[in-house]
Amino acid sequence: MVCNRCITAVQNELIKLDLHPIYVQMGIVKLMEEKLDEQKLQTLNERLNALGFELLDNGKTRLIEQIKSLIIEKIFHSEFLESKVNWSGLISDKVFHEYNYLSSLFSSVEGITIEQYIIRQKIERVKELLFYDELNLGEIANKLGYSSIAHLSAQFKKVTGQTPSQFKNTRASDRLRRSIDAV
Repeated sequence: MVCNRCITAVQNELIKLDLHPIYVQMGIVKLMEEKLDEQKLQTLNERLNALGFELLDNGKTRLIEQIKSLIIEKIFHSEFLESKVNWSGLISDKVFHEYNYLSSLFSSVEGITIEQYIIRQKIERVKELLFYDELNLGEIANKLGYSSIAHLSAQFKKVTGQTPSQFKNTRASDRLRRSIDAV
């Protein structure tokens, strides 16, 4: 789940199935029910699939999805990131496991480190903010907790192969409309 509408949609499906959610967060659902019978579990899975979600029953897969959801929530839905986010502490506190274990598990399944995943998500957020053209690069760097514009630009270029300015100019030219005669 990546947005409040997603959370609401999942919560509504749970209630329609006469289940009692204690809380629904991105990637996590806690029910009052201890265990679901096979029929209810299958029905829930079908309804979630119809909404574009999947039911994760493998504990390790759930841990990885919790980590991803936490990172996405923090990067995409926070007003500002602190410049020194203690990601290891934050993740281990929210997921209730030692960070070394989570880091090793994440890397073995995803093929990248948690830090690389965080960087990629931050760059995706930078792209989004550049596309909407509401903030300048300094404001974006500040919003996402970069120590400087140079640091953001270096990371952006390393991940995308372009500077933020090149990306923005490319996006601007993509938005220009062609005349009918030019087709």
